[in-house]
Amino acid sequence: MLSVLIVGCGNIAGGFDRGRPHGEWPVTHAGAYRRDGRFRLAACVEPDTARREDFMTSWSIGEGYASMTELVDRGMAFDVVSICSPTLYHGDNLETALALMPTAVLCEKPITPSLGESERLVRRYAEAGVALGINYNRRWDPAIIQLRKEIADGAWGALRSATAVYNKGVLNNGSHMLDLLAHLFGSLELIAAGPSVHDFFDDDPTVPAWLAERTGAPIYLTCGHAADYSLFELRLVFSEGTVSIENGGERWRVRHVVASERFAGYRVLDDGEFRRGGDEQTMSLTIDNLYRTVTLNEPLASSGATALAAQRLSDQIRGLSGRAIAGRAVEMERAAE
Repeated sequence: MLSVLIVGCGNIAGGFDRGRPHGEWPVTHAGAYRRDGRFRLAACVEPDTARREDFMTSWSIGEGYASMTELVDRGMAFDVVSICSPTLYHGDNLETALALMPTAVLCEKPITPSLGESERLVRRYAEAGVALGINYNRRWDPAIIQLRKEIADGAWGALRSATAVYNKGVLNNGSHMLDLLAHLFGSLELIAAGPSVHDFFDDDPTVPAWLAERTGAPIYLTCGHAADYSLFELRLVFSEGTVSIENGGERWRVRHVVASERFAGYRVLDDGEFRRGGDEQTMSLTIDNLYRTVTLNEPLASSGATALAAQRLSDQIRGLSGRAIAGRAVEMERAAE
């Protein structure tokens, strides 16, 4: 069995799986490792003593530490390190993890708050020969994988437009959407960005943007407000139908082009069908991919390189938004003179 160190003992580490009905797909790192059966939860790191002890009891973990440096000082090593700490600590945790000699590290998104720091760490991991996975989980969603294949095979025809809506930060949640869009359509070009809204993080605003994929089809990134409710949805308009992904991926609506029954010669969309997305399986599929990375050298579906692409684009959106706001402010001042 592969030994696992979990860094950070909060909700995504294991808390979200507490109290979930037996038999449901796990949504946390600890839950997925335990369900998989090919991993051993060897130790955890959490500076909050009560939270650490509670986590150890809940997941039957024998060793717990307040910091990663304690493990380095003891000369400990692990096959896999899962970093589930707050984003602010990812940089230090990723750097220290290399001293524990893992074959692979799985880190929650984004890599770090700083693009420069993220780029440096991705290079460090490549140089060290340690696989770095970033949990942009939709790359493991079987429904997304199938849709990507259908798009590539031409089953939906040409993309006419995409409208995405998100909240809670262009890096925190927006990068999830940018990564999903890049996964489906390839590299994206930023055309324009609108005014930002600080709806959750002081240093990570939510920003609307206009992008284009390789054929020039417009992609509109629109915003909600995190204080209202969680929001992550995407509507894709193709020449042969539409695909709507709702509730973060839990529910899909698929509609195809049919001949109109009322107007001869016209084509319209049918009423479509609702489907269950594959999002509930992603954590287990992530861990399965991680096992095959360690044992068979299989590439990770979401890597440091793919995560960097999303972070670069989110940085560009935020930067362009800031320049646009500054430019409008100057124009208003001149108009008032």
